[in-house]
Amino acid sequence: MEIEQSRLEQTLRRIAGLDELAMQNAERQIDRLTKPPGSLGRLEEIARQIAGITGVLNPDLSRKAVVVMAGDHGVCEEGVSAFPAEVTPQMVLNFLNGGAAVNVLARHVGADVVCVDIGVNSDIGHPDLLVRKVGRGTGNIAVGPAMTREEAVQAIGIGIETVESLVDRGYRLFATGEMGIGNTTPSSALLTALTGADIESAVGRGTGIGDETLRRKRDVIGRALRVNRPDADDPLDVLAKVGGYEIAGLVGVILGAAANRCPVVVDGFISSVAALVASRIAPVAKGFMLPSHLSHERGHRLLMEHLGLRPILQMDMRLGEGTGAVMTFPIVEASMKLMNEMATFESAGVSGKETE
Repeated sequence: MEIEQSRLEQTLRRIAGLDELAMQNAERQIDRLTKPPGSLGRLEEIARQIAGITGVLNPDLSRKAVVVMAGDHGVCEEGVSAFPAEVTPQMVLNFLNGGAAVNVLARHVGADVVCVDIGVNSDIGHPDLLVRKVGRGTGNIAVGPAMTREEAVQAIGIGIETVESLVDRGYRLFATGEMGIGNTTPSSALLTALTGADIESAVGRGTGIGDETLRRKRDVIGRALRVNRPDADDPLDVLAKVGGYEIAGLVGVILGAAANRCPVVVDGFISSVAALVASRIAPVAKGFMLPSHLSHERGHRLLMEHLGLRPILQMDMRLGEGTGAVMTFPIVEASMKLMNEMATFESAGVSGKETE
């Protein structure tokens, strides 16, 4: 535990604020481009943010990875999902064989899918799978904690280490993805515990459950909060008591990206819960996050409000896997190309805006 805790603390010490000088330089460059001020809207905002994250105006973001953390959940015993738990390892194999939606979209945008078994309750044999099991599925949060605090710290560390290894291989743009049948239940529990939101607002239909299962799911989350009594002032306590291994892994991915001054595109509901936990552990890390899309899952808008982030896309998606985040990669890249490849008023011989 001491080693894992030390690694986490070292990572947190490396997370610094955005580079204000680089952002000012980006602002000046954007204002020189052949367009009315502010006319490219969010693309300008993203370009400034990327400059602040990386410290340069033209970073090489060509190597892109979506990190898909996979883990099972003991709370599935309560019948909270439309799919059985054995779908988790089946879908992991689908990722590894290139057949899932995230694979198709990643190929489309030139990104790589990195799949990590951080807590699947099955042994999956595949040469491309990163096996970093903390456990074989979490505990049933309706009757006790999901994991120990030590396991939560370990899972965060795995996310950090995954990013560190990818940075060493030249990756500079990251996205969060996840797979874990039942994981909207712990995610909703985390949202409720960390924000004080009511269960009705925080809990949605996940994989498409019916009304009866939805009522059961809300009851299970209420029981989980009463049984475990997570401390809202201690994000690690909340994560350990009602979270998931893959959620904790994504917390580490976000913190690791921030420590390495790399932008991280946050996917939908589950990934945004991980972003909320990461922001509670290291508030400055929020500056390194780009929110990809507004999930159709109930509670995601509330999450965005608490994070103070505005999703870039609205596609009515709720698949997870990192699909919405991967769809956002081209927009991030486009913002950088516009800032660096557009002609300026001076270079194009175009008259600039007149001053009054």
